[in-house]
Amino acid sequence: MTELGPVDWPPAPIRTQRLLLREPEARDRAAIIELFTSPEVGLYLGGPRPRDEFARTVPETPRRRPGLFVVDLDGAMIGIVTLDRRDAERPGHVRPDAGEAELGYMFLPEAWGCGYAAEACAAALDWFAGVLPAEPVVLCTQTANHRSMRLAAKLGFTEVERFEEYGAEQWFGVWSSVTPSG
Repeated sequence: MTELGPVDWPPAPIRTQRLLLREPEARDRAAIIELFTSPEVGLYLGGPRPRDEFARTVPETPRRRPGLFVVDLDGAMIGIVTLDRRDAERPGHVRPDAGEAELGYMFLPEAWGCGYAAEACAAALDWFAGVLPAEPVVLCTQTANHRSMRLAAKLGFTEVERFEEYGAEQWFGVWSSVTPSG
């Protein structure tokens, strides 16, 4: 993953109707460990990480970096949303020079089915469109992940292609804040 580029970081926390998107804090550590080691969360992401091993790698204050938002509901972390540059070596690109911004998200299972992912991702995309206007954002998910496929459609991503990666069929789509003329 490569940094987003010329954006001021961190932005002011982003408030939505129900959520706050902010930088990670020390109080998020336990939820981050739970998120990355959950069998349900890891189902379409190569499986969960071993809890003890992962916990040893997470610092007391989780790493802050451009493009990483903690999704906070009433003072508790329920997930993360990321915007990173897609690695040029991976399949799926919409620019000849690759390096598109890629949307990623992970939410704790107890937050599933409430619309939080759609709300948080839409807010992150709006923020991105404001700081890097007219730049496309891509998303890649397993076609077997029906929840993620529905979220991509709800957010306005359109399919570009499908390919095999990590032993599964992947859906690759693009989102743009630019409305085509014509």
